[in-house]
Amino acid sequence: MKNIGYYNGKTGPIEEMTIPMNDRVVYFGDGVYDATYAANHMLFSMEDHLDRFFRGCKKLEIPFRMTRKELTRVLQSCVDRVDDAASLMVYWQATRGTGMRNHAFPENGKANLLVTVRPVPLSAIDRKYRLITMEDTRFYHCDIKTLNLIPNVMAAQRAKEAGCDEAVFHRGFVVTECSHSNISILKDGVFRTAPLSNLILPGTARRHLLQSAVDLGIPVDQTAFTLDELFDADEVIIHSSGTLCNAAVEIDGKPVGGKAPGLLKDLQEAVVEQFEESCKVRFADYAR
Repeated sequence: MKNIGYYNGKTGPIEEMTIPMNDRVVYFGDGVYDATYAANHMLFSMEDHLDRFFRGCKKLEIPFRMTRKELTRVLQSCVDRVDDAASLMVYWQATRGTGMRNHAFPENGKANLLVTVRPVPLSAIDRKYRLITMEDTRFYHCDIKTLNLIPNVMAAQRAKEAGCDEAVFHRGFVVTECSHSNISILKDGVFRTAPLSNLILPGTARRHLLQSAVDLGIPVDQTAFTLDELFDADEVIIHSSGTLCNAAVEIDGKPVGGKAPGLLKDLQEAVVEQFEESCKVRFADYAR
């Protein structure tokens, strides 16, 4: 099978799967999601993604009753059914349940689980990103990976129209994150990334990069930085599950970074090594 969809125990090609009209995702986007990649049919960094997923369910009071082991078993089963052993994007979401449209929670609600698995290449580690900046108009629960992503969608579209790869959100002059990635900088030998708060998603790649920096003896500074500091950074780094550690070379048409290639390369090699050890593969074979 080239790809697979799953909904509450039913499976089939994504193109043939359907969900009920009364799934609360249709009316309210009422749910949480997470995603990782699989290579060689092996899931990457699952414990981190499960931590974030179950934390989101708890914060939104989603009645998701599967255990971590049960959910992992479902995800692995879906991955195993895809014939292509290339890089697979593994996406799953839990919604509050099914019921006639009503803002209040349904009585005795039972969460719905949707999973999709399809071939998606990882971002080659030497790929250079071009960015734009946009005011962050999202709500104040960005730490929860909810299904309410309209501002992110609009920002990603603006970036695409500008011939760029990502949009950098900022609140006033303070940088938060990107439309579907986290963003960090290197400056004067220090790895700097925004602190965890309700304004940014606790990215799994962010955690890996922080640990890699510590392991490499690179000082870490988890304090917010401004747009001016972003443009003045020695390196600007975009990171997510599919973009482990990529450098940005342009923001709003202005060149950035390129001043600490050795330090950047050390970080890139460290996170690639983590991926390769986890999935027992050669990273370059799964990226483009």
